[in-house]
Amino acid sequence: MSDKHQKHPAQIDRSDPRYRRYVGTKETMAYIVYDMSQSYNIDGERDSFIRDIFHLDLGFIRLASAINGVWDVVNDLFIGTIVDRTRTRWGKFKPFLLFLAIPGTILSILYWLMPTISTAAGMSSIGKFVMYLFLQIVSEAIGTFQGMAKAGLQATITPFPFDRERLIRIANFASGYLGEKLPSQLFTVIRDPLMRWKPSALPKLYKGFGLFTVIVAGAGAFWFFYICRERVVQSTEKPTIRQSINTVLRNRPILMLTLSEVLNGFSIGAGKDDYLLYVLKNSTLKLICGIPGFFINPISYALVPWFHRRFSDKTLYILGKYNMEVLSLPVFAFGMLPGRKGRMYQSVVPMAVALTLYESAFMVFYGVRSVVPAEMLNECMDYCEWKNGYRGEAMIAIARNLATKTSKIFGDLLNNSLKIWFHFDQYALVQGREQPQQMQFILFAGWTLFSFVTKLPGIIPMLFYNIDPKTKETMYAELHQRREAMVAEADA
Repeated sequence: MSDKHQKHPAQIDRSDPRYRRYVGTKETMAYIVYDMSQSYNIDGERDSFIRDIFHLDLGFIRLASAINGVWDVVNDLFIGTIVDRTRTRWGKFKPFLLFLAIPGTILSILYWLMPTISTAAGMSSIGKFVMYLFLQIVSEAIGTFQGMAKAGLQATITPFPFDRERLIRIANFASGYLGEKLPSQLFTVIRDPLMRWKPSALPKLYKGFGLFTVIVAGAGAFWFFYICRERVVQSTEKPTIRQSINTVLRNRPILMLTLSEVLNGFSIGAGKDDYLLYVLKNSTLKLICGIPGFFINPISYALVPWFHRRFSDKTLYILGKYNMEVLSLPVFAFGMLPGRKGRMYQSVVPMAVALTLYESAFMVFYGVRSVVPAEMLNECMDYCEWKNGYRGEAMIAIARNLATKTSKIFGDLLNNSLKIWFHFDQYALVQGREQPQQMQFILFAGWTLFSFVTKLPGIIPMLFYNIDPKTKETMYAELHQRREAMVAEADA
């Protein structure tokens, strides 16, 4: 699986326009800020916020998830068509990002203010449910426009993969060391002592962090949307709906990526954050156990070119995408050993050691995990242009979203049902109680054993991904010639 045709950086001809830097320093800095804004939040605490602070009944949460999931699938169809047929003086994608940035930020502000807006005491309040569902539906529509536009912009901000991969790698590395995850880390450090000594103060903590990060991240993203440029010339002819569908059906690489994501969407089980919060009652462990990984992180990005010279993209995709699930198996085996409180997974100190080893091993492939899947999606869009003569970023996004979101509806329903079946206590956090023993096991097994078993089938489609290094070299050489001809024709 080695890449015999992959160019070594020392062999690159810098006079070749395919290896020229198209994105300047200012725009690169803005892209780094934008990349930071994607993680400068406490969105990982949204589920906990709805369950433990807003106290919306789990049955209502399950119903809202189903309704919003169906709406999410439906709105993709017409929103994708609008985006793909858009042509403006500012570009194809920039208008959606620029003009929806402020409404999206306002909706996020209202989300964190829900406990203040609705003062109903019961979990089964219809008013709470309606407000939550309304914000979810409207935010989902705006998020669909923005999601398709973001994916398209990343593929068109520069014409060639060398410059694009450089931009992604620099942004992911820099934003990681400029504090993109600082809000969530600081939040967990403050929340742990409050859970023990003053749980009644937790609602203010959630609201304060939520509002602050929404405003700061929104401002950073808006700056990038304002100054960014689209450099890949779109064909003046707008693709028909039939052509847009053929964009996906005749694009084998995107079909393989989509099938892989679909199978991943059927995964079940809770996340590691839920385990730390509700079983060990120590979310700060996520930060403490990640300290060695902090120093491994820059090495993982430095290793990306080395990995590229030795392995194919699909091999790197599998290594980066599924190493978390593989590494979780030894953690599960260790956690099931007898311990002082019953099982090891219920004891903080032994699990801290296991999680530190897990996080350190995971971070070795973090650079590959961050860079390679994003670039593979971008090259699939270029493959579409190469094969069909036009680009279909939005329709590709529709196909992937329809498939993955449909499977995700099932996953979310099952995950919420698990909490209902095993009697998840929604007042345990703010009242200082422990979750039932059976619920604690489900939360632990959810992010270890269940995740591994249900995500592993996603590897199978990637074995048939067909863009190899030789094909990629030919593809970008021909695309460069076509684009130069299109620019010359437009100038004439």
